[in-house]
Amino acid sequence: MAKRLLENKGQKWEEINLDQAPERMEEMLERSGGRRSVPEIFIDGQLVGGYDDLAALEGEGKLDALLGLS
Repeated sequence: MAKRLLENKGQKWEEINLDQAPERMEEMLERSGGRRSVPEIFIDGQLVGGYDDLAALEGEGKLDALLGLS
């Protein structure tokens, strides 16, 4: 759902699939502050959180600004 939301906004993303790149697990844990749920979404290096957090930003009308669309 996060991919679909970002795609609908014309955004591209880099997906890091830890099943395919387990060597990046430590890096991702560090970047996310130890969060282990997926997805963990970053915009310009800033942790947004998971899909619920992304959707909340959209609902509050704050996502476009974060994406540089407004």
